[in-house]
Amino acid sequence: MNAVHLYVEYLAIAFRGQMQYRTSFVMLALGQFLVNGIEILGVWALFARFRSLEGWRLEEVALFYGLVNVSLGIAGVVAGGFDKFAALVKSGEFDRMLLRPRSTALQIAARQFEFRRTGRMLQGLMVLVWAGAALDVSWSTGRLGLVILAILGGAALFYGLFVLQATLAFWTTETLELMNAITYGGCEAGRYPLSIYRAWLRRFFTFIVPLACVSYFPAMAILGRDDPVLGSPMWFRWLSPAVGVLFLVASLQIWRLGVRHYHSTGS
Repeated sequence: MNAVHLYVEYLAIAFRGQMQYRTSFVMLALGQFLVNGIEILGVWALFARFRSLEGWRLEEVALFYGLVNVSLGIAGVVAGGFDKFAALVKSGEFDRMLLRPRSTALQIAARQFEFRRTGRMLQGLMVLVWAGAALDVSWSTGRLGLVILAILGGAALFYGLFVLQATLAFWTTETLELMNAITYGGCEAGRYPLSIYRAWLRRFFTFIVPLACVSYFPAMAILGRDDPVLGSPMWFRWLSPAVGVLFLVASLQIWRLGVRHYHSTGS
């Protein structure tokens, strides 16, 4: 609990610091909002031309889009320290953190917050609200709760990907662009139903990087549709967001392995 309190204190300090330059903050967040706004216009143009995508309607795809964008937006705000971790390895500054009486994961997690990335989160939230209003779905307390759990599970999964990206720097010094392809590319893939992709890609985003567990399966439960991909039971769709949290826990264990194998630069 002391570690959680310290993390929250760092979060508040970072927020107050970035609010000292409010115009800059607003402009950066607005830029993120508009960039993602252009992306949803591309999705709209696709459906304006073809009406449906293998039987999926625009408002259904908007549900997928909103879930993954809000999740990545949250993770992007709080995972800035892991996203920029490679510079600490190259400079040797990570050595200092090994001497402090706190876990290295906590220090990196609390080192940098990117509140400007709330623009992506807010844009995704707007699309999600529109999709919820446009869908022919009876919004019960359970369905609303599943939306929240899917977002939190998705944020945990994307955070785990940022942790794995940082962990690779212990061996490669530079973070690999491949991880960006999986993180942001996964967000792109998660904006559409998993059933439209080839079998190998469906398996990858289900069993390797379980993005389907925080977007596709919860969305199928919310929509009340049958699963044409894996024939997953309904109970699993409701519990699947927990896989995102388990992925983050596993990523932190791999991080600890990377720390044990860290070799200082000597600087």
